[in-house]
Amino acid sequence: MSSPAATPIATESEQPALRDFGGGPFGIYVHVPFCATRCGYCDFNTYTAGELGTSASPDSWLEGLRGELSAAARRFARLPTPTPEVATVFVGGGTPSLLGGDGLAAVLDAVRAEFTLAPDAEVTTEANPESTDPAFFARIRAAGYTRVSLGMQSAARHVLEVLDRTHTPGRPVAAAVEARAAGFDHVNLDLIYGTPGERDADIDAGVDAVLAAGVDHVSAYSLIVEDGTALARRVRRGELPAPDEDVLAARYERIDARLSTAGFDWYEVSNWAIGDSARCRHNLGYWDGGDWLGAGPGAHSHVGGVRWWNVKHPARYVDRVAGGGLPAAGWEALTRSERHTERVMLAVRLRTGLPLSDLDPGGRAAVPAVVGRGLASVVGDRLVLTDRGRLLADGVVRELLV
Repeated sequence: MSSPAATPIATESEQPALRDFGGGPFGIYVHVPFCATRCGYCDFNTYTAGELGTSASPDSWLEGLRGELSAAARRFARLPTPTPEVATVFVGGGTPSLLGGDGLAAVLDAVRAEFTLAPDAEVTTEANPESTDPAFFARIRAAGYTRVSLGMQSAARHVLEVLDRTHTPGRPVAAAVEARAAGFDHVNLDLIYGTPGERDADIDAGVDAVLAAGVDHVSAYSLIVEDGTALARRVRRGELPAPDEDVLAARYERIDARLSTAGFDWYEVSNWAIGDSARCRHNLGYWDGGDWLGAGPGAHSHVGGVRWWNVKHPARYVDRVAGGGLPAAGWEALTRSERHTERVMLAVRLRTGLPLSDLDPGGRAAVPAVVGRGLASVVGDRLVLTDRGRLLADGVVRELLV
């Protein structure tokens, strides 16, 4: 690993791993670090206005973003292969919708100013339902966004209260309807399951709400109690029980069964879509081992086997970009072994499965035992998780990497 001051995008002679760049889809992730309030379970790199004070603002962040994208484009131009068209853009956070429609349009303009978007580029933004309205959706659709991902988490008020979510239970459905009315064909709703105090009826109500919203994509994640969060402190003090693994598995199976019956197919362990066109192409780029530039405070990038990550605090980020370079805090060139490990970890989670040819001899030797226990099946030349295997995906990965 280099020192923080080193350059993560260099010439071919300086970074031989970058010879692999350009062989597949290229995406750009933009991190918006602002939130109105901090949710109790969240450990993302986000900041409320009170936490930032006057050290940074959306305006200074946007100027920093423009500078970083410009610097990155100049560095990419030095590589021996042409910079590919951008297949996907994903604006996440944080709460991108706090920027408003004009702010998000400016973000996409900043990307277009430095990179060429493919004609069929997928352009996604995350949004908090409470900071959206019909005019917001109309503005970002006109700006070129093609997909919206809305944080819903639950339809039960008492579950939202445990999570410190501020939106009212019905608002995500209303926001999804507004997004569809504005011309968005692809709308996602996020669910979280396993919150202390959650009941089967709450899970059913959440899925009912998703189906009523008419969306074509659903993400469902088990609650993880992250160190340093308010939720972790409450669990440590005994105010709330820690999520139970058996309960989490039952919740997942309940959600999967309901969505499958309604016509949703899983394509990644935590993601369901109605038809191939509804799948999130940007996230598929991550899972398929693609290349992406991560811009914004704390964002991570992966290009041609080289990974780097930006400084986290927005004020430091802006200062570093103002100095004329990339705001990288550090970087590493992945070894062959590390790239193999990541390939297995990510590909095995996909419904398309893991090519057997991607396994080393030890991994191929472990396949019969995994199949014998009903955790996966061999379909053609790929290893594909069974329904039971999806619940134990991490364990399958460990066996394949022995």
